[in-house]
Amino acid sequence: MTLAQSRKPSWRDYRPGPAMLVTAAFIGPGTVTTASLAGAANGFALLWALVFAIIGAVILQNMAGRIGILRERGLAEAILLEIPNNIGRLAMAALILAALVIGNAAYEGGNLGGAVAGAQILLPAEYSGKQPLILVIAALAGLLFLFGGQKLLTGILTILVSVMSLAFIAAALAGGIDFVALASGLVPSLPDGTTLTAIALIGTTIVPYNLFLHAALARDKWTDIADDRKQDAVAEMKRDTLIAISLGGLISIAILSTAATFVFSQSLAITSAADMAQQIAPVAGDWATLTIGIGLFAAGLTSAITAPLATALIVQELFAVFRVERDQLSKGSSALYKVTGIAIIAIGAAIGFADISLLSLILTAQIANGLLLPLVAILLYRLVFRGGGDGPASLLQKIPAIAVIMVTLLLSARQLYLVIDKLGAN
Repeated sequence: MTLAQSRKPSWRDYRPGPAMLVTAAFIGPGTVTTASLAGAANGFALLWALVFAIIGAVILQNMAGRIGILRERGLAEAILLEIPNNIGRLAMAALILAALVIGNAAYEGGNLGGAVAGAQILLPAEYSGKQPLILVIAALAGLLFLFGGQKLLTGILTILVSVMSLAFIAAALAGGIDFVALASGLVPSLPDGTTLTAIALIGTTIVPYNLFLHAALARDKWTDIADDRKQDAVAEMKRDTLIAISLGGLISIAILSTAATFVFSQSLAITSAADMAQQIAPVAGDWATLTIGIGLFAAGLTSAITAPLATALIVQELFAVFRVERDQLSKGSSALYKVTGIAIIAIGAAIGFADISLLSLILTAQIANGLLLPLVAILLYRLVFRGGGDGPASLLQKIPAIAVIMVTLLLSARQLYLVIDKLGAN
């Protein structure tokens, strides 16, 4: 009798998986705006925060993926089932709904607005009306959400992420990057008044709802596999996460570098990511302006699809935990999934029509993300390293996760101190 050999996944055989949807989610208008403003106001000074966020995202997304594969549950469901009583579960469910579901509705407004801003750069003035574009992009996002399975969405979003990569990297290289200044930005520092921006950079890269999204997508992709194949699935998930998140990180660095090169070095100012296209045109030419428009449109569209997807998956998991009739789960869960996703897109479109400041909306959400992140990271750590189904872990395996949690806690604590100090002064 011959035992089946476990075959480690080869890098040459790589096919984009769930992590590519995570990259499509976090490289949205929020990332474009936050990284642009960070580079425009501070040059490369906060590049270290972005690099830390990329490394932290790889670590935490790997942990979330493990939950999906090894526990065969989404992160929201796994967290709630760890709580022994219904009152505690209801309280945690309310927190998840308030922090992630309601927040994603606000994000969707920014996603649609960002896609519109990119389209307005690309289209002639007579075809660039804001409200018609919001309707068209919202309808496209809705169709892809309703009728695109994970495989189709992964393919479409991989193409859009690749387009973003080429667009923003081309824009960054157009005027020549000062690599000495770039290297100096790798040394951690927090110049006066930059704490909020540092937290926003981390919050736009390590997004709490993306941890829930990755766990659910990993669960669905590697569902019903034999126990002796789960470690192979974990290895495949790790490779997918490293490649996809690193690609997203490269895009973020290119965006920050573009703003640092064209805006900060010339002592210019921007009020939105779309303004960056106007600022680089005199130096880099119209083609570079077009790349910014393409990148911003792709960023908005990808996130406009993944935000309702993540929200629907989270609500579906909460429904699964509190269900009463198991035989009604499939039908009710499917309907709730669709209704939730379409509702998020509709609310986002309504926010766009209300003409709420895109910049204020995005930055507020990013700061809130940075403050919420430590709690989610601690809960994830507890699930993985305290009975996560993966066997005992060594201190060496735990150190990277502990380091990420400690830094996010320090940044959040400093921000809370600054807020309290300011309130006290008033």
